[in-house]
Amino acid sequence: MMKSIISTDKAPSAIGPYSQAVKVNNTVYLSGQIPLVAETMTVVEGGFAEQAEQVFKNLVAVCEAAGGSINDMVKVNIFLTDLSNFATVNDIMSRYFSQPYPARAAIQVSKLPKDVEIEIDGVMELPSVN
Repeated sequence: MMKSIISTDKAPSAIGPYSQAVKVNNTVYLSGQIPLVAETMTVVEGGFAEQAEQVFKNLVAVCEAAGGSINDMVKVNIFLTDLSNFATVNDIMSRYFSQPYPARAAIQVSKLPKDVEIEIDGVMELPSVN
C-alpha cells in the first residue's frame, strides 16, 4: 500500500488533527472543506452561495494538489445546515463538475465548524499511470 499525505497552501490548512487529504494508491480521501479563505483562514464574506462557491474552490485546490482534478471525484458528501439551499448547491456544483457526475449525498446537519452553512468531503480516484 502506497500512502501519502496531500497538503496545499491553496486550500485552508486543517483546523484539527487531520490532513487535507490522504492518498492510498490511486484513491484520494478528501477531508471536509468549509468556506474558509486559505490566505486568511476566515470564513468567506457573503451568504450561502458565496460559501458554497468557496468550498468548491477549496476542493479544486486539494484535488489539484493530489495530482487530479475535481472531475476525478467519484463520491461527494455535502453537509448543509439548511436543505432549502439544495437547489443553489446543484447550480454551483454543475459549474464545477462535468458529466458523468460523481455519486453524491446531501445531508442536513444541525451545526458545522465555525458556524458555516456548508461542508463537503469526498473520494477521488486518480487515473492509473502505466
